[in-house]
Formats: sequence, C-alpha cells, structure tokens
Amino acid sequence: MLQITSLQRRELRARAHGLNPVVSIAENGLTEAVLKEIDVCLKAHELIKIRVYGDSRDDRIAYYEQICEQLAAAQVQHIGKLLVVFRPAPADAAAVNTEKGQKSRRSAPRKTKRAFQS
Repeated sequence: MLQITSLQRRELRARAHGLNPVVSIAENGLTEAVLKEIDVCLKAHELIKIRVYGDSRDDRIAYYEQICEQLAAAQVQHIGKLLVVFRPAPADAAAVNTEKGQKSRRSAPRKTKRAFQS
C-alpha cells in the first residue's frame, strides 16, 4: 500500500472534492472485474472516487483496504459510502508517448499572434 503524508492527503482531498464517482461496488462485492476497472481508472486519472452500495461499514473498510493493497494505491478519504483512492501515474507513461512522436500533455504553450509581433 502506498503511503502519503498528511499534507499530500489534504491536497488530494481538495482535488477530489469536485469529482464524481467513476466506479461502483454493488451487491456482488469487490470482484475481479471491479478491481480491473478501478485499476484502469487509476491509470487514466490517478485520483478517483468509488461509491459502495451497502450498509455495512465493516465491508466498506475491508473493500478500501483490499483495493489499496492489491492495486498499490493510497487511501485518501473514506466518507460515508464514498472512497477516495490515489495512485500516481507511472513515470514511463509520459516517456512512451514522446518516444512514439506524440506530444506530451505538458508541451510548451503555443505562441499567439501578439507574441510574434514584438
């Protein structure tokens, strides 16, 4: 399980405030398909919310711990039936895109018309 500092946790909670849940855990519980979907979402977004439909608090805590253990993610927040999970994107993902000739997301800003005038 990934460990984060309290300062990082506070920043991640602030970032997660406006997010909507992307994965739901329903009556079948935490299946392999749900774990795979959480893994895909973590690769794409790094920070996600998960909604757990169920009234048992103990089950939600068990799901939370199992998700973080199996996917090497960090526990950010557990409030009500929402779980917030963070896993940083692998550093080699950005390198792969630039090797293929694709622009990385953080390329230099485009020059405007005014920039060429001066």
